[in-house]
Amino acid sequence: FMDEGKILEENTPEEIFSNPQHPRTKEFLSKVLIVR
Repeated sequence: FMDEGKILEENTPEEIFSNPQHPRTKEFLSKVLIVR
């Protein structure tokens, strides 16, 4: 996951979407619609 040009979190997409670690990643995912 990248924010303002900085890499905040590196992992597979599946892992980032199912188990985000960084607070900014969690905040972003809480605000977007995820379609499966």
